[in-house]
Amino acid sequence: FEKNKSILISKENRHIEAPNWFKNEDYLILNSRGKLEKYSSNGENMGIINTQELEKCNNDHGISFDGSTLFFSSGKNEIKGHSSFIYKVPIEGGIPELITSLSPSYWHGVSPDGKDIVYCAERDGNYDVYKMNISQGKEIKLTSFSGLDDGPEYSNDGKYIYYNSYKSGKMKIWRMLADGSDKTQLTFDDFSDWFPHVSPNDKNILFISYINDQKQRHPFGRKVKLRLLNINTHKIKDLTPVFFGGQGTINVNSWNSEGTKFAYVIYFFENF
Repeated sequence: FEKNKSILISKENRHIEAPNWFKNEDYLILNSRGKLEKYSSNGENMGIINTQELEKCNNDHGISFDGSTLFFSSGKNEIKGHSSFIYKVPIEGGIPELITSLSPSYWHGVSPDGKDIVYCAERDGNYDVYKMNISQGKEIKLTSFSGLDDGPEYSNDGKYIYYNSYKSGKMKIWRMLADGSDKTQLTFDDFSDWFPHVSPNDKNILFISYINDQKQRHPFGRKVKLRLLNINTHKIKDLTPVFFGGQGTINVNSWNSEGTKFAYVIYFFENF
């Protein structure tokens, strides 16, 4: 991103979403039509990841810090309409292990030691950020604002959780300590800011901004741009011009292991 140059690696005549960049940079993981797929960093389709009977995977998925585990959110086939539970599976695919018993739950982050996950979930009619120790299975509520809190993700040192919140009356990027204390707003301008992704060196945050205020929504098919926040100076710079995107562009962390590149999705429409 230092040169602010995007490289097109694949153009698909279908809807794809939310790339993750595997740590050794051999491939990306994304979702399409309810399944998780691999793509090489050169844009070659490497096939579908085995998630057994789960074929309602959504755009909330990601990889553990050690590269051994794939976390993902999916509905259950036996539930009519929308549902979303969180699962984990070996990175190469296999038999999924259910982590959350309640729906809707949307995975967004895992702690550096692999013990805890953070996620967005609706409980009692409100969406908040939750944390769970995977082995204990106990849900801990980290936010309690009456509006939407979403997109939680650990810093690489495990000290902080970054997220987006509507607490100020606009969707903005926030940070809290890993125990949920010391909540601090980080962005303040007129855009709607979503999905903070921390660079591997913990110096920058990549996030998506809607040009027009979307209130508490993050819809597909809007004018957006990607921006970079320097954590130390709080200065923000644009990484892309305005393009057609939103939901599906960069829902989950897609940095490469060196923090020099990231993957994202642009949607092309003739009348944009």
